[in-house]
This record gives sequence, structure tokens and C-alpha cells, in this order.
Amino acid sequence: MLRVENVTQSFGGIVANKDISFQIVENSIVGLIGPNGAGKSTLFNVISAIYKPTKGKIMFNGKRIDGLPPYRIATLGISRTFQNLQVFRNMSVIENVMVGYHTNSKTGMIQSALRLPRVLKEEEDVYTKCLQFVKFVGLENDIEILAGNLPLGKLRLLELARALAVKPKLLLLDEIAAGLNHNETKKMSGLIKSIKDKGITVLVVEHDMDLVMGICDSIIVLNQGEKIAEGTPYEIQQDEAVIKAYLGEEVKESVAN
Repeated sequence: MLRVENVTQSFGGIVANKDISFQIVENSIVGLIGPNGAGKSTLFNVISAIYKPTKGKIMFNGKRIDGLPPYRIATLGISRTFQNLQVFRNMSVIENVMVGYHTNSKTGMIQSALRLPRVLKEEEDVYTKCLQFVKFVGLENDIEILAGNLPLGKLRLLELARALAVKPKLLLLDEIAAGLNHNETKKMSGLIKSIKDKGITVLVVEHDMDLVMGICDSIIVLNQGEKIAEGTPYEIQQDEAVIKAYLGEEVKESVAN
């Protein structure tokens, strides 16, 4: 589904990603891990077209997408969440999710401005469809609450619902469990598995190793901007380069036990 080929991303003299290549197969959950500053979020920004790679190319379902504007990436079937929450705090939960659905709308700007009957009917349909995403993440009791009044855990769920409203084929989750407590993280893990069950492929950046090892089919490891390992969770747990760079000796000991 996604093929990253020899991608390098530089900012002046700073190389954030260096010659990174990997593939993601359809209907899988892939983890992208590494220490702080490894280049994970930069790579997400390259895939989602916030940055154009300095070198290399990115293919999505056989189509080259590097260099396309972000809105085109969304219409092709890629959506994402952000490490730093990007919600509309003065809009309600359902309104935030409806914003995510806009790529699937059919009425134009002039029709919307004139409030034609077709527009009103579509708004009702969009509301109904977005309500399903709100219920899926468990925010059905918060539909009309302003996003700015939600606690962090529910804001993470709201961003997830909005990303799903794009109706993606590939979902990018950038530290979706950051700041969550144990129960919230457990719920998030279950939601990500359910998303895969719906036929959506997931690429997740995450520091929570329990979450990553528990849900991912494969894992890619970055360190200092370069890919140092790729494999199943079991293979990654035993990889000496990964243990040294990121996971720590306690993981090695737990595997041995």
C-alpha cells in the first residue's frame, strides 16, 4: 500500500531523515519507534505532504504522492492525527468530526453560501455519518460539548474520530497515546485493533512500548534519522542495535526471562 524509497529530509545542514526505505502492506498495523529526535514525526510530515522530501519518493497504491499538496493526500485516502493536538476548541465534538468529513462532501462553496435545500440535506447526512465515528471512539455523551472543555484523553479520541471521518485507507497516528493513563491507553489499543478490523491500515508513532508491542504486526526503528531495524515485535525486542539505541537493557532481560 505504502512504499517509502530512499527518503532524505534535510533542513539546511540538519538531516532529519537519511535514506529511509520501507513498505507497508494493506490491512496491517505498523509501528514507527525511536528515541526523541530520531526523525519519526518528520517522516510522518513527509508522508502526509507537510514536507516535500529533499530526496527519494513515496508511493501510495501505485501512485507517487511526494510533492502533492496535503489536501490531495487526504482525498487519496491518507489521514492523520498530531502529536500536538490540532482540534478546533471553539467547536463542538460533532462539528470537529464533521470538518474531517469535508473531503467527502459534494456541494460547492456557492451552494453552501446560498443554503440550498441540497446543502441542508447533505449536512443532515454528514451529521448522521459523523455521529457513527463519535460513537465508535466512545464520545457519544459529549457530542455537543466544546472541544476546549474536554480533558486530554477525550481530545485524543476526538482527533482519532476526525481522522476516521476522512474515510482513510491509511491512518497515521502520531503519539496517539501521549499523556494517557493506563486505562485510556488500553482503550486506545483496542480501538486501533478495531480500526484494522475495519480494513484500515495503520502506521503509528508511539513511545509506549506496551502499546506498540501489543498491537503492531511489524515495527520500524529509527535512530538519528536513519532506519536501524525492521521486523516483528519479537524480532525488534531482541535486536541488539535497537536495545542499545532505544529500548534499554531491561527489555533484553525480560526477553531472556
